[in-house]
This record gives sequence, structure tokens and C-alpha cells, in this order.
Amino acid sequence: MTNVTFYFDFGSPNAFLSHRVIPAIERRTGAEFAYVPILLGGLFKLSGNQSPVTAFAGIKNKLDYARIEMRRFIERHHIDDFRFNPHFPINTLQLMRGAIAANEADVSETYIDRVYDDIWTRGLDMGQPDIVARSLNEAGLPVERILALAQSPEVKQRLLDNTQAAFARGAFGSPSFLVGDELFFGKDRLRDVEEEIERAAATAVT
Repeated sequence: MTNVTFYFDFGSPNAFLSHRVIPAIERRTGAEFAYVPILLGGLFKLSGNQSPVTAFAGIKNKLDYARIEMRRFIERHHIDDFRFNPHFPINTLQLMRGAIAANEADVSETYIDRVYDDIWTRGLDMGQPDIVARSLNEAGLPVERILALAQSPEVKQRLLDNTQAAFARGAFGSPSFLVGDELFFGKDRLRDVEEEIERAAATAVT
């Protein structure tokens, strides 16, 4: 079975859209995507990158085309509940620490699904601690344990280490994917990711 590393930050709408497509790729290929939380702002600083909203603000038609491309992706994959968050950009530092803490508490999948949907389908301001706590509680997650773990030095350091490791592997934004040593960036590279999974599997058999 081929393992794929998915470097993600909840603040990226394209990472959310990738999250929605990944299960179908896993079913078709038998691959498993390992979700690795990173801090996108930290990765931007390491790589000298900027968010598209900032980087392309002065380029006529660029952001308009990005919206067209996003619409095409959404329609192709039948993602009918996506809504751009009215509170964007959201500070995701605590959420990303929480993702690592949720993994420690063995509730990673539920946590990731809940937070992604809260931001990109429900339009919640998940930069607000009280809203986060209420949402996690509604989802039946161990809120106190997650929040406590998220403040531990070990979890804080792991998020920094994940971000540094992503940069060392060549990443400069999210969503980024590693299939073996091959790096792919962006939701529109998921087709290439799937092809690389199949190529790697075929090579392993031969």
C-alpha cells in the first residue's frame, strides 16, 4: 500500500477541497493519505511565499480566474456545500495545534472533519476559542483533553517541526502532497498524485 503525506492547514480553502476528494482517491487506489498538520503562515515565512490574495492582489484578472478554476473543481467533484468563509482569513494556530492534540487523543478523523466543515461549509469564525470549544463539544469530542494537549510544549514543538519538515521536503504552501519523494502542490495536482500512486504501486509489484 502506498502512503501519501498531506501537509494541510485548515485556513486553506484548497486544502479543504482536497480533503473532500481524497477519500475517493483512497478507494480507487488503496493508498492511505497521512494528514500532517502544519502552520501555513510559518511555511510562508520559511519559503518567502505569500497567500494568493496578497501575492496576486495587483495582477489584473488573476484572482478572478482563480475563482473560476475553483468553481470548475467544485463542480467536477460535486462538492455542493462549500461556502467561502466570511471571516477569512482565520488565525488557525490553535486549530492546527488541536489537530496534533486530536491525533494524540485518537480522535483525529472526527476533529479534522468537524473543523474543516465548520470553516468551509458552516462559515463559523473558528478563530474564536469559545466557538471552537462549543463546536467540538457538539461533535462529541473530548474538548478539555484536546485543548489541554494543544497547549503542551510537546504539541507546540511538533507543529513547528512538521512545518520545518514540510519546507525541507520542498513545500511552500498547502495543500502539498508527498508520494514517496515526489512533491505535488495544489488541489489541481491530485490527478497527478493519483497517477504517481498507481506508478509507485506498479513499480513495487514488478
